[in-house]
Amino acid sequence: MDVITIIPSRLASSRLPNKALADIHGVPMIVHVWRRGMEANLGPVIVACGDEQIADAVRGAGGEAVITDPRLISGSDRVFAALKSIDPGGKYEVIVNLQGDMPTADPAMLTALVAPLCDPDTEIATLASLIATPAERLSDSVVKAAISLQAGGKTGRAVYFSRNTIPWGCGGHYHHIGLYAYKRDALIKFAQLPPGPLEQREKLEQLRALENGMRIDISIVDVNPLGVDTQDDLDTARRLLA
Repeated sequence: MDVITIIPSRLASSRLPNKALADIHGVPMIVHVWRRGMEANLGPVIVACGDEQIADAVRGAGGEAVITDPRLISGSDRVFAALKSIDPGGKYEVIVNLQGDMPTADPAMLTALVAPLCDPDTEIATLASLIATPAERLSDSVVKAAISLQAGGKTGRAVYFSRNTIPWGCGGHYHHIGLYAYKRDALIKFAQLPPGPLEQREKLEQLRALENGMRIDISIVDVNPLGVDTQDDLDTARRLLA
């Protein structure tokens, strides 16, 4: 499969303004994320920017950037807009959505991310890691994935996502990691769907796909990458990348 990685990024952030350009050892955060995408060696890596300043930073580091409508809110909408601009002919069969606030993402994670799409019935792929602590399991800021997963398996079908603790009963619980890989037709379909009632209730965009009968498969990985949402997160990223 021909794979392209698109990193959606914009300066607007309510919790950490201008975080895409936050300095991490002399390099803007978005450039660190672009480098992680390049290190995965899956194909070209493009940053879909809502702001010229981000595009300038990426291009200054030798990367490729495309400007998208700054009014776009969701990352998936920005990825879809960039894809239409840079690949109107439909060369790329798989589109990886790498979040622009994950400067410490392990490139091997992206390889695991696209693996389920080898199944012809899988439309979207994502990641999860085993929850290790009660605090993580009970936090509504941690999205939990209910996965149809055989004992010892590393890939399973997503049944539901929730901020609540699911499923009930004995056994492990899984922390959903917000990275996605789409088959091209699936991304086109998803981008044209209206938000569903469960998506709006849980504030989880991936439920739009499940509500419309789309198949999402999940690869289990060992490490949950740091997403930078606060100043504390940024300080942690600086330590990890020191």
